[in-house]
Amino acid sequence: SLEATPEGVQFAVKNRLSDATLTGIGKVVIDGTEVPLDRVVVAVGEDQLIDPKTITPEAPIQFPLAKGLTIQCHGVTLDKGRHEIKITFEAEPFGVLDLKVKDSLKDPEKKVVKIPYDKEHNFEPEIIKRRQQFIETFTGAKLHHISRYSFDPHVTQGNIENFTGVAQVPIGFAGPLKINGEHANGEFVIPLATTEGTLVASYNRGMKVLNLSGGVTTTVVDDKMQRAPVFIFDSAREARDFRQWVLDHMDEIRERAEATSSVAKLEYIDIYLASRFAYLRFNFQTGDAAGQNMVGRATFAACSWILEQAPNVKRFFLESNLATDKKASQINLMRTRGKRVIAEVTIPRDVLIENMRVEPESLTYHFNVANVGSILSGANNNGLHSPNGITAMFIATGQDVANVSEGSAGILHTELTPEKDLYISITIPSLIVATYGGGTGLPTQRECLELLGCWGKGKVKKLAEIVAGVVLAGEISLASAISSLDWVSSHEQYGRNR
Repeated sequence: SLEATPEGVQFAVKNRLSDATLTGIGKVVIDGTEVPLDRVVVAVGEDQLIDPKTITPEAPIQFPLAKGLTIQCHGVTLDKGRHEIKITFEAEPFGVLDLKVKDSLKDPEKKVVKIPYDKEHNFEPEIIKRRQQFIETFTGAKLHHISRYSFDPHVTQGNIENFTGVAQVPIGFAGPLKINGEHANGEFVIPLATTEGTLVASYNRGMKVLNLSGGVTTTVVDDKMQRAPVFIFDSAREARDFRQWVLDHMDEIRERAEATSSVAKLEYIDIYLASRFAYLRFNFQTGDAAGQNMVGRATFAACSWILEQAPNVKRFFLESNLATDKKASQINLMRTRGKRVIAEVTIPRDVLIENMRVEPESLTYHFNVANVGSILSGANNNGLHSPNGITAMFIATGQDVANVSEGSAGILHTELTPEKDLYISITIPSLIVATYGGGTGLPTQRECLELLGCWGKGKVKKLAEIVAGVVLAGEISLASAISSLDWVSSHEQYGRNR
Protein backbone atom coordinates (compact mmCIF):
# COMPACT_ATOMS: atom_id res chain seq x y z
CA SER A 1 0.00 0.00 0.00
CA LEU A 2 3.05 2.31 -0.04
CA GLU A 3 2.38 5.20 -2.39
CA ALA A 4 3.55 8.72 -3.12
CA THR A 5 1.32 11.69 -2.29
CA PRO A 6 1.65 15.43 -2.94
CA GLU A 7 2.74 15.82 0.72
CA GLY A 8 5.17 12.86 0.80
CA VAL A 9 4.30 9.15 1.12
CA GLN A 10 1.67 7.09 2.88
CA PHE A 11 0.95 3.46 3.71
CA ALA A 12 -1.93 1.55 5.27
CA VAL A 13 -1.95 -0.62 8.40
CA LYS A 14 -4.81 -3.15 8.66
CA ASN A 15 -5.94 -4.91 11.83
CA ARG A 16 -6.06 -8.66 11.12
CA LEU A 17 -6.14 -9.90 14.74
CA SER A 18 -9.20 -8.72 16.68
CA ASP A 19 -10.91 -5.54 17.84
CA ALA A 20 -8.31 -3.28 19.44
CA THR A 21 -7.78 0.19 20.85
CA LEU A 22 -4.76 2.19 19.68
CA THR A 23 -3.21 3.92 22.70
CA GLY A 24 -0.02 5.35 21.25
CA ILE A 25 2.37 5.52 18.29
CA GLY A 26 6.05 5.27 19.16
CA LYS A 27 7.95 5.81 15.94
CA VAL A 28 7.89 5.40 12.18
CA VAL A 29 11.11 4.39 10.41
CA ILE A 30 11.54 4.17 6.63
CA ASP A 31 14.75 2.66 5.22
CA GLY A 32 16.49 3.14 8.57
CA THR A 33 15.56 6.83 8.91
CA GLU A 34 13.10 7.80 11.61
CA VAL A 35 10.31 10.13 10.51
CA PRO A 36 9.70 12.82 13.17
CA LEU A 37 6.22 12.41 14.64
CA ASP A 38 5.43 16.06 13.93
CA ARG A 39 5.56 15.10 10.22
CA VAL A 40 3.31 12.05 10.67
CA VAL A 41 -0.48 12.10 10.37
CA VAL A 42 -2.84 9.20 11.12
CA ALA A 43 -5.82 9.14 8.76
CA VAL A 44 -8.96 7.37 9.95
CA GLY A 45 -11.33 7.03 7.02
CA GLU A 46 -11.29 9.83 4.48
CA ASP A 47 -12.07 12.78 6.73
CA GLN A 48 -10.47 12.30 10.16
CA LEU A 49 -6.80 13.30 10.44
CA ILE A 50 -5.11 12.77 13.82
CA ASP A 51 -1.81 14.01 15.23
CA PRO A 52 -0.11 10.82 16.52
CA LYS A 53 1.19 12.66 19.60
CA THR A 54 -2.43 13.11 20.74
CA ILE A 55 -3.07 9.34 20.77
CA THR A 56 -2.63 8.28 24.41
CA PRO A 57 -4.16 5.76 26.84
CA GLU A 58 -6.39 8.62 28.00
CA ALA A 59 -7.31 9.58 24.42
CA PRO A 60 -7.16 6.36 22.37
CA ILE A 61 -8.67 5.65 18.97
CA GLN A 62 -10.64 2.55 18.08
CA PHE A 63 -8.98 0.06 15.73
CA PRO A 64 -11.64 -2.57 14.87
CA LEU A 65 -10.91 -5.90 13.25
CA ALA A 66 -10.54 -5.71 9.44
CA LYS A 67 -10.33 -1.91 9.51
CA GLY A 68 -7.30 0.07 8.42
CA LEU A 69 -5.42 3.22 9.29
CA THR A 70 -3.39 5.26 6.84
CA ILE A 71 -0.05 6.59 8.05
CA GLN A 72 0.91 9.75 6.17
CA CYS A 73 4.57 10.84 6.26
CA HIS A 74 4.91 14.43 5.08
CA GLY A 75 8.13 15.68 3.52
CA VAL A 76 9.41 12.17 2.74
CA THR A 77 10.54 11.42 -0.81
CA LEU A 78 11.24 7.86 -1.93
CA ASP A 79 12.57 6.40 -5.15
CA LYS A 80 10.61 3.79 -7.05
CA GLY A 81 11.28 0.27 -5.73
CA ARG A 82 11.20 -1.66 -2.44
CA HIS A 83 11.51 0.04 0.92
CA GLU A 84 11.60 -1.17 4.53
CA ILE A 85 9.01 0.27 6.90
CA LYS A 86 9.03 -0.10 10.68
CA ILE A 87 6.31 1.19 12.97
CA THR A 88 6.01 0.86 16.74
CA PHE A 89 2.69 1.39 18.48
CA GLU A 90 0.75 0.39 21.56
CA ALA A 91 -2.66 -1.25 21.41
CA GLU A 92 -4.98 -2.89 23.87
CA PRO A 93 -5.16 -5.83 24.43
CA PHE A 94 -1.81 -6.57 22.72
CA GLY A 95 0.60 -4.14 24.36
CA VAL A 96 3.61 -2.80 22.43
CA LEU A 97 3.79 -4.03 18.83
CA ASP A 98 6.71 -3.64 16.42
CA LEU A 99 5.86 -4.17 12.77
CA LYS A 100 8.49 -4.44 10.04
CA VAL A 101 7.57 -4.95 6.40
CA LYS A 102 9.00 -4.37 2.97
CA ASP A 103 6.80 -2.70 0.40
CA SER A 104 7.19 -1.30 -3.08
CA LEU A 105 6.34 2.26 -3.99
CA LYS A 106 3.47 2.11 -6.43
CA ASP A 107 3.63 3.89 -9.76
CA PRO A 108 1.16 6.71 -10.25
CA GLU A 109 -2.07 5.03 -11.20
CA LYS A 110 -2.59 4.67 -14.92
CA LYS A 111 -6.04 5.16 -16.34
CA VAL A 112 -7.63 1.72 -16.55
CA VAL A 113 -11.16 0.44 -16.94
CA LYS A 114 -12.60 -0.33 -13.51
CA ILE A 115 -15.84 -1.71 -12.16
CA PRO A 116 -17.60 1.16 -10.32
CA TYR A 117 -16.74 1.21 -6.62
CA ASP A 118 -17.50 3.50 -3.70
CA LYS A 119 -15.28 2.95 -0.66
CA GLU A 120 -17.81 4.30 1.84
CA HIS A 121 -21.14 3.51 0.17
CA ASN A 122 -20.52 0.43 -1.95
CA PHE A 123 -23.84 -1.24 -1.04
CA GLU A 124 -26.10 1.73 -1.76
CA PRO A 125 -28.64 1.48 -4.63
CA GLU A 126 -26.89 4.18 -6.68
CA ILE A 127 -23.50 2.46 -6.90
CA ILE A 128 -25.15 -0.94 -7.48
CA LYS A 129 -27.12 0.54 -10.37
CA ARG A 130 -23.91 2.02 -11.80
CA ARG A 131 -22.25 -1.39 -11.67
CA GLN A 132 -25.21 -3.03 -13.41
CA GLN A 133 -25.11 -0.40 -16.14
CA PHE A 134 -21.34 -0.81 -16.47
CA ILE A 135 -21.68 -4.59 -16.91
CA GLU A 136 -24.41 -4.16 -19.52
CA THR A 137 -22.40 -1.56 -21.44
CA PHE A 138 -19.13 -3.50 -21.24
CA THR A 139 -20.61 -6.86 -22.26
CA GLY A 140 -23.56 -5.87 -24.42
CA ALA A 141 -25.78 -8.25 -22.40
CA LYS A 142 -28.85 -7.27 -20.37
CA LEU A 143 -29.15 -8.14 -16.67
CA HIS A 144 -32.79 -9.25 -16.66
CA HIS A 145 -32.43 -11.68 -13.74
CA ILE A 146 -29.12 -10.94 -12.01
CA SER A 147 -30.40 -7.49 -11.01
CA ARG A 148 -33.60 -8.78 -9.33
CA TYR A 149 -33.44 -9.62 -5.63
CA SER A 150 -35.69 -9.40 -2.58
CA PHE A 151 -33.37 -8.28 0.23
CA ASP A 152 -31.41 -5.22 1.32
CA PRO A 153 -27.95 -5.43 -0.29
CA HIS A 154 -26.38 -4.13 2.93
CA VAL A 155 -26.90 -7.55 4.54
CA THR A 156 -24.32 -8.98 2.13
CA GLN A 157 -21.53 -6.72 3.41
CA GLY A 158 -18.75 -9.02 4.53
CA ASN A 159 -19.97 -11.76 2.17
CA ILE A 160 -19.34 -10.16 -1.22
CA GLU A 161 -17.48 -7.29 -2.83
CA ASN A 162 -18.91 -5.18 -5.65
CA PHE A 163 -22.44 -6.53 -5.07
CA THR A 164 -24.28 -6.33 -8.39
CA GLY A 165 -27.06 -8.90 -8.11
CA VAL A 166 -27.82 -12.52 -7.31
CA ALA A 167 -27.47 -15.99 -8.79
CA GLN A 168 -30.80 -17.73 -8.32
CA VAL A 169 -30.43 -21.47 -7.76
CA PRO A 170 -33.56 -23.65 -7.60
CA ILE A 171 -34.39 -25.14 -4.19
CA GLY A 172 -36.39 -28.33 -3.80
CA PHE A 173 -37.35 -30.10 -0.59
CA ALA A 174 -36.92 -33.77 0.25
CA GLY A 175 -38.19 -35.70 3.22
CA PRO A 176 -39.23 -35.53 5.94
CA LEU A 177 -36.21 -37.47 7.16
CA LYS A 178 -36.28 -39.10 10.60
CA ILE A 179 -32.96 -38.59 12.39
CA ASN A 180 -32.01 -40.26 15.66
CA GLY A 181 -29.08 -38.09 16.62
CA GLU A 182 -27.62 -36.71 19.80
CA HIS A 183 -28.21 -33.16 18.55
CA ALA A 184 -30.74 -33.64 15.72
CA ASN A 185 -33.67 -35.73 16.86
CA GLY A 186 -36.94 -35.82 14.97
CA GLU A 187 -38.22 -35.36 11.43
CA PHE A 188 -36.77 -32.71 9.12
CA VAL A 189 -37.68 -31.44 5.66
CA ILE A 190 -34.44 -30.95 3.74
CA PRO A 191 -33.73 -27.94 1.46
CA LEU A 192 -31.57 -28.90 -1.52
CA ALA A 193 -30.34 -26.18 -3.89
CA THR A 194 -29.25 -27.73 -7.16
CA THR A 195 -29.54 -27.66 -10.94
CA GLU A 196 -29.10 -31.44 -11.29
CA GLY A 197 -32.31 -33.17 -12.29
CA THR A 198 -33.17 -36.36 -10.31
CA LEU A 199 -31.09 -35.27 -7.30
CA VAL A 200 -34.01 -34.24 -5.07
CA ALA A 201 -36.05 -37.25 -6.20
CA SER A 202 -33.16 -39.61 -5.50
CA TYR A 203 -32.56 -38.27 -1.99
CA ASN A 204 -36.28 -38.33 -1.31
CA ARG A 205 -36.37 -42.02 -2.24
CA GLY A 206 -33.47 -42.79 0.06
CA MET A 207 -35.12 -40.91 2.93
CA LYS A 208 -38.24 -43.03 2.55
CA VAL A 209 -36.18 -46.19 3.03
CA LEU A 210 -34.37 -44.74 6.05
CA ASN A 211 -37.69 -43.74 7.62
CA LEU A 212 -39.15 -47.22 7.05
CA SER A 213 -36.06 -48.58 8.82
CA GLY A 214 -36.73 -46.50 11.94
CA GLY A 215 -34.66 -43.49 10.93
CA VAL A 216 -30.95 -42.84 10.58
CA THR A 217 -28.66 -42.72 13.62
CA THR A 218 -26.07 -39.92 13.52
CA THR A 219 -23.05 -39.24 15.73
CA VAL A 220 -20.50 -36.41 15.77
CA VAL A 221 -17.26 -38.01 16.96
CA ASP A 222 -14.74 -35.18 16.53
CA ASP A 223 -14.61 -31.42 15.96
CA LYS A 224 -11.49 -29.48 14.92
CA MET A 225 -10.39 -26.55 12.75
CA GLN A 226 -6.76 -25.95 11.82
CA ARG A 227 -4.18 -23.43 10.79
CA ALA A 228 -0.71 -24.79 10.01
CA PRO A 229 2.24 -22.37 10.15
CA VAL A 230 5.80 -23.39 9.34
CA PHE A 231 8.99 -22.23 11.07
CA ILE A 232 12.30 -22.38 9.20
CA PHE A 233 15.72 -22.95 10.78
CA ASP A 234 19.34 -23.31 9.71
CA SER A 235 19.40 -27.03 10.46
CA ALA A 236 17.24 -30.05 11.19
CA ARG A 237 18.61 -30.17 14.74
CA GLU A 238 17.41 -26.65 15.46
CA ALA A 239 13.98 -27.61 14.12
CA ARG A 240 14.00 -30.68 16.39
CA ASP A 241 14.90 -28.54 19.42
CA PHE A 242 12.12 -26.12 18.51
CA ARG A 243 9.60 -28.95 18.67
CA GLN A 244 10.48 -29.54 22.32
CA TRP A 245 10.41 -25.79 22.99
CA VAL A 246 6.83 -25.64 21.68
CA LEU A 247 5.76 -28.57 23.85
CA ASP A 248 7.33 -26.91 26.90
CA HIS A 249 5.49 -23.62 26.26
CA MET A 250 2.02 -24.87 25.33
CA ASP A 251 0.29 -22.97 28.14
CA GLU A 252 1.75 -19.63 27.01
CA ILE A 253 0.99 -20.37 23.35
CA ARG A 254 -2.60 -21.31 24.21
CA GLU A 255 -3.04 -18.14 26.25
CA ARG A 256 -1.94 -15.91 23.33
CA ALA A 257 -4.09 -17.75 20.82
CA GLU A 258 -7.27 -17.75 22.89
CA ALA A 259 -6.89 -14.07 23.80
CA THR A 260 -8.02 -13.17 20.26
CA SER A 261 -11.46 -14.77 20.57
CA SER A 262 -14.12 -15.59 23.13
CA VAL A 263 -14.90 -18.76 21.17
CA ALA A 264 -11.66 -20.27 19.83
CA LYS A 265 -10.11 -22.91 22.08
CA LEU A 266 -6.71 -24.35 21.22
CA GLU A 267 -6.90 -28.10 21.83
CA TYR A 268 -3.41 -29.20 20.81
CA ILE A 269 -0.66 -28.72 18.22
CA ASP A 270 0.55 -31.49 15.92
CA ILE A 271 4.23 -31.02 15.04
CA TYR A 272 5.78 -32.48 11.89
CA LEU A 273 9.48 -32.18 11.01
CA ALA A 274 10.93 -32.34 7.51
CA SER A 275 14.30 -31.01 6.30
CA ARG A 276 14.98 -27.91 8.45
CA PHE A 277 11.30 -27.04 8.70
CA ALA A 278 8.95 -27.39 11.68
CA TYR A 279 5.30 -27.58 10.65
CA LEU A 280 2.84 -26.79 13.45
CA ARG A 281 -0.77 -27.83 12.92
CA PHE A 282 -2.86 -25.85 15.43
CA ASN A 283 -6.14 -27.62 16.26
CA PHE A 284 -8.99 -25.46 17.60
CA GLN A 285 -12.59 -25.74 18.69
CA THR A 286 -14.55 -22.90 17.03
CA GLY A 287 -18.08 -23.13 18.38
CA ASP A 288 -20.85 -22.61 15.83
CA ALA A 289 -18.64 -20.89 13.24
CA ALA A 290 -16.73 -22.77 10.56
CA GLY A 291 -13.78 -20.91 12.02
CA GLN A 292 -11.11 -20.56 9.33
CA ASN A 293 -10.72 -16.81 9.88
CA MET A 294 -11.02 -17.20 13.63
CA VAL A 295 -8.20 -19.73 13.86
CA GLY A 296 -6.10 -17.69 11.45
CA ARG A 297 -6.20 -14.71 13.82
CA ALA A 298 -5.58 -16.88 16.87
CA THR A 299 -2.66 -18.71 15.27
CA PHE A 300 -1.11 -15.46 14.07
CA ALA A 301 -1.22 -14.04 17.60
CA ALA A 302 0.35 -17.20 19.02
CA CYS A 303 3.05 -17.26 16.35
CA SER A 304 3.87 -13.59 16.93
CA TRP A 305 4.65 -14.49 20.54
CA ILE A 306 6.64 -17.55 19.46
CA LEU A 307 8.75 -15.43 17.10
CA GLU A 308 9.62 -13.10 19.98
CA GLN A 309 10.50 -15.90 22.40
CA ALA A 310 11.82 -18.94 20.54
CA PRO A 311 15.50 -19.19 19.56
CA ASN A 312 16.97 -19.69 16.08
CA VAL A 313 13.86 -19.08 13.95
CA LYS A 314 14.98 -17.72 10.56
CA ARG A 315 11.68 -17.40 8.70
CA PHE A 316 8.00 -18.04 9.27
CA PHE A 317 4.84 -18.43 7.19
CA LEU A 318 1.36 -18.43 8.74
CA GLU A 319 0.15 -21.21 6.43
CA SER A 320 2.25 -24.05 5.09
CA ASN A 321 -0.49 -25.91 3.17
CA LEU A 322 -0.58 -28.58 5.89
CA ALA A 323 -4.03 -27.42 6.99
CA THR A 324 -5.05 -28.15 3.36
CA ASP A 325 -7.71 -25.45 3.33
CA LYS A 326 -10.25 -26.03 0.51
CA LYS A 327 -8.49 -29.21 -0.59
CA ALA A 328 -9.05 -32.92 -0.02
CA SER A 329 -6.14 -34.58 1.77
CA GLN A 330 -5.09 -37.73 3.57
CA ILE A 331 -4.32 -35.82 6.78
CA ASN A 332 -7.89 -34.53 6.98
CA LEU A 333 -9.20 -38.02 6.29
CA MET A 334 -7.25 -39.23 9.33
CA ARG A 335 -7.18 -36.21 11.67
CA THR A 336 -10.46 -34.37 10.87
CA ARG A 337 -11.04 -30.81 9.69
CA GLY A 338 -14.46 -29.54 10.73
CA LYS A 339 -16.84 -32.17 12.08
CA ARG A 340 -16.24 -35.91 11.87
CA VAL A 341 -19.74 -37.33 11.67
CA ILE A 342 -21.11 -40.83 11.11
CA ALA A 343 -24.57 -41.84 9.87
CA GLU A 344 -25.71 -45.46 10.12
CA VAL A 345 -28.81 -47.59 9.73
CA THR A 346 -29.87 -51.22 9.49
CA ILE A 347 -32.37 -51.60 6.63
CA PRO A 348 -34.71 -54.59 6.95
CA ARG A 349 -34.49 -57.00 4.06
CA ASP A 350 -38.15 -56.62 3.10
CA VAL A 351 -37.95 -52.81 3.11
CA LEU A 352 -35.00 -52.88 0.70
CA ILE A 353 -36.57 -55.40 -1.67
CA GLU A 354 -40.04 -53.82 -1.71
CA ASN A 355 -38.88 -50.22 -2.16
CA MET A 356 -35.57 -50.47 -4.02
CA ARG A 357 -36.04 -53.76 -5.92
CA VAL A 358 -32.64 -54.98 -4.77
CA GLU A 359 -31.58 -57.64 -2.27
CA PRO A 360 -29.09 -56.95 0.56
CA GLU A 361 -26.76 -59.66 -0.79
CA SER A 362 -26.62 -57.99 -4.20
CA LEU A 363 -25.98 -54.56 -2.72
CA THR A 364 -23.24 -55.86 -0.39
CA TYR A 365 -21.51 -57.63 -3.28
CA HIS A 366 -21.79 -54.48 -5.40
CA PHE A 367 -20.11 -52.43 -2.65
CA ASN A 368 -17.23 -54.93 -2.47
CA VAL A 369 -16.68 -54.70 -6.22
CA ALA A 370 -16.91 -50.90 -6.09
CA ASN A 371 -14.30 -50.79 -3.31
CA VAL A 372 -11.79 -52.29 -5.72
CA GLY A 373 -12.68 -49.57 -8.21
CA SER A 374 -12.11 -46.93 -5.53
CA ILE A 375 -8.65 -48.34 -4.81
CA LEU A 376 -7.75 -48.41 -8.50
CA SER A 377 -8.89 -44.81 -9.00
CA GLY A 378 -7.15 -43.43 -5.91
CA ALA A 379 -10.40 -41.76 -4.86
CA ASN A 380 -10.78 -40.16 -1.43
CA ASN A 381 -14.27 -41.66 -1.12
CA ASN A 382 -15.34 -45.29 -1.54
CA GLY A 383 -18.99 -44.29 -1.59
CA LEU A 384 -21.14 -43.03 -4.43
CA HIS A 385 -21.93 -39.32 -4.46
CA SER A 386 -21.87 -37.79 -0.98
CA PRO A 387 -20.74 -34.36 -2.34
CA ASN A 388 -24.07 -34.10 -4.19
CA GLY A 389 -26.12 -33.84 -1.02
CA ILE A 390 -23.45 -31.85 0.82
CA THR A 391 -23.20 -29.26 -1.96
CA ALA A 392 -26.96 -28.88 -2.34
CA MET A 393 -27.35 -28.33 1.41
CA PHE A 394 -24.33 -26.01 1.55
CA ILE A 395 -25.80 -23.72 -1.12
CA ALA A 396 -29.21 -23.72 0.55
CA THR A 397 -27.89 -22.99 4.06
CA GLY A 398 -25.13 -20.46 3.34
CA GLN A 399 -22.08 -22.62 3.91
CA ASP A 400 -18.74 -21.93 2.21
CA VAL A 401 -19.30 -24.15 -0.82
CA ALA A 402 -15.57 -24.53 -1.47
CA ASN A 403 -15.42 -26.56 1.75
CA VAL A 404 -17.04 -29.38 -0.18
CA SER A 405 -13.42 -30.10 -1.17
CA GLU A 406 -12.71 -31.36 2.34
CA GLY A 407 -16.24 -32.73 2.75
CA SER A 408 -15.95 -34.85 -0.39
CA ALA A 409 -14.03 -37.52 1.54
CA GLY A 410 -16.17 -40.40 2.72
CA ILE A 411 -15.83 -43.89 4.14
CA LEU A 412 -18.73 -46.18 3.26
CA HIS A 413 -19.21 -49.53 4.97
CA THR A 414 -21.81 -52.26 4.53
CA GLU A 415 -22.50 -55.56 6.25
CA LEU A 416 -25.00 -58.34 5.81
CA THR A 417 -26.47 -59.02 9.25
CA PRO A 418 -27.23 -62.53 10.57
CA GLU A 419 -30.90 -61.78 9.81
CA LYS A 420 -29.95 -61.00 6.16
CA ASP A 421 -30.70 -57.29 6.64
CA LEU A 422 -28.36 -54.55 5.39
CA TYR A 423 -26.24 -52.48 7.77
CA ILE A 424 -24.80 -49.39 6.04
CA SER A 425 -22.83 -46.44 7.39
CA ILE A 426 -21.09 -43.38 5.97
CA THR A 427 -18.29 -41.58 7.81
CA ILE A 428 -17.65 -37.98 6.72
CA PRO A 429 -14.26 -37.16 8.24
CA SER A 430 -14.09 -33.44 7.39
CA LEU A 431 -17.49 -31.77 7.23
CA ILE A 432 -17.07 -28.00 7.66
CA VAL A 433 -20.39 -26.40 8.58
CA ALA A 434 -21.59 -23.34 10.45
CA THR A 435 -24.85 -22.06 11.88
CA TYR A 436 -23.51 -18.63 12.75
CA GLY A 437 -21.44 -16.13 10.77
CA GLY A 438 -20.40 -16.17 7.13
CA GLY A 439 -23.20 -16.75 4.66
CA THR A 440 -25.57 -18.25 7.23
CA GLY A 441 -27.09 -14.84 7.95
CA LEU A 442 -28.11 -14.11 4.35
CA PRO A 443 -31.91 -14.01 4.05
CA THR A 444 -32.59 -17.13 1.95
CA GLN A 445 -29.91 -19.15 3.66
CA ARG A 446 -31.09 -18.15 7.12
CA GLU A 447 -34.63 -19.22 6.22
CA CYS A 448 -33.36 -22.66 5.25
CA LEU A 449 -31.42 -22.98 8.50
CA GLU A 450 -34.43 -21.81 10.50
CA LEU A 451 -36.75 -24.40 8.98
CA LEU A 452 -34.20 -27.03 10.04
CA GLY A 453 -34.04 -25.49 13.52
CA CYS A 454 -30.35 -24.86 12.92
CA TRP A 455 -29.83 -21.11 12.78
CA GLY A 456 -27.77 -19.41 15.48
CA LYS A 457 -25.53 -20.46 18.30
CA GLY A 458 -25.50 -23.95 19.75
CA LYS A 459 -26.81 -25.62 16.58
CA VAL A 460 -23.76 -26.57 14.51
CA LYS A 461 -23.56 -30.24 15.55
CA LYS A 462 -27.27 -30.57 14.87
CA LEU A 463 -26.70 -29.36 11.32
CA ALA A 464 -23.74 -31.74 10.90
CA GLU A 465 -25.92 -34.68 11.92
CA ILE A 466 -28.67 -33.65 9.49
CA VAL A 467 -26.20 -33.37 6.61
CA ALA A 468 -24.80 -36.82 7.41
CA GLY A 469 -28.29 -38.33 7.46
CA VAL A 470 -29.06 -36.76 4.08
CA VAL A 471 -25.80 -38.11 2.66
CA LEU A 472 -26.64 -41.66 3.73
CA ALA A 473 -30.07 -41.37 2.08
CA GLY A 474 -28.35 -40.45 -1.18
CA GLU A 475 -25.90 -43.34 -0.91
CA ILE A 476 -28.56 -46.02 -0.45
CA SER A 477 -30.73 -44.53 -3.20
CA LEU A 478 -28.04 -44.34 -5.88
CA ALA A 479 -26.47 -47.68 -4.92
CA SER A 480 -29.85 -49.36 -5.27
CA ALA A 481 -30.53 -47.63 -8.58
CA ILE A 482 -27.22 -48.82 -10.03
CA SER A 483 -27.60 -52.34 -8.68
CA SER A 484 -31.16 -52.65 -9.99
CA LEU A 485 -30.26 -50.99 -13.33
CA ASP A 486 -32.66 -48.06 -12.71
CA TRP A 487 -29.92 -45.42 -12.81
CA VAL A 488 -29.87 -44.52 -16.52
CA SER A 489 -33.63 -44.72 -16.99
CA SER A 490 -34.22 -42.39 -14.01
CA HIS A 491 -31.87 -39.77 -15.41
CA GLU A 492 -33.49 -40.07 -18.83
CA GLN A 493 -36.92 -39.53 -17.28
CA TYR A 494 -36.15 -36.77 -14.73
CA GLY A 495 -32.71 -35.36 -15.44
CA ARG A 496 -32.89 -34.02 -18.99
CA ASN A 497 -33.48 -30.32 -19.60
CA ARG A 498 -32.70 -29.58 -23.23
